[in-house]
Amino acid sequence: MTDKRVVLVTCGSAREAAEIGKAMVEAGLAACANVVTVPVMSIYRWKGKVEKASERVMILKTTRRKFPELKRAIAKLHSYDVPEIIALPIAEGLEAYLEWIADSTSAPRRRRGGRK
Repeated sequence: MTDKRVVLVTCGSAREAAEIGKAMVEAGLAACANVVTVPVMSIYRWKGKVEKASERVMILKTTRRKFPELKRAIAKLHSYDVPEIIALPIAEGLEAYLEWIADSTSAPRRRRGGRK
């Protein structure tokens, strides 16, 4: 098991997801943000009623250490009262990619460019 995390966030629009994702990468809280621009249909219980909505999914890559700050920053920018922000551990991966996640979320932001 590594200390790297995949973070799933749903947003009401692709624009909101892209804005939050960009802010997280620029702040060094996430190495990468993927925004799925094709809508997903979400069915959920909210305030005692079953609701349905079209949402966009954002997938971020970060570290266990950065997740608490990432979670707070997303919640602050997100339009939902209770946004979905969940972290899943990365059990294994390409070592160079896992190192890139660590490097990209290290403070302060030193390097520009590179590829995930």
